[in-house]
Amino acid sequence: MISDAEAMDAALAEAQQAAEAGEVPIGAVMVYQGAIIVRGQNRVLRDNDPTAHAEIVVLRAAAAVLGNYRMNGCTLYVTLEPCAMCAGAMIHARLDRLVFAAADPKSGACGSVLPVLNHPRLNHQMRVEQGIGADEAGSLLREFFRERRG
Repeated sequence: MISDAEAMDAALAEAQQAAEAGEVPIGAVMVYQGAIIVRGQNRVLRDNDPTAHAEIVVLRAAAAVLGNYRMNGCTLYVTLEPCAMCAGAMIHARLDRLVFAAADPKSGACGSVLPVLNHPRLNHQMRVEQGIGADEAGSLLREFFRERRG
């Protein structure tokens, strides 16, 4: 049974790989029945796809592995608070739980900017936890953008 810290470490490793590929360093993993079933990272630039956020990459791969677009019993670990697009996809996937590392004060949809997840008028609610690996995820992002600015 994988721990939250171990799962987030795997997501952070994906984020590091994304940075090395020139992508914004965000990584994610999906855990089902105590084990990682898929891993993913931002692929927006490599795939020329504005929807290829780490969360969407992982949701698509998990649906293929599970043979179902519903992900009951799954936990998604991601290194940055999801945006509105990703939060919406997670609701439709019926995730049980989301664990994210760093809050996103510019586009976070889990309460930082928008309260998309667990909005009282939506039909699906999930457990949301944050903070595990936040320092590491924040450092990766800061370093990436520092280098980009020159």
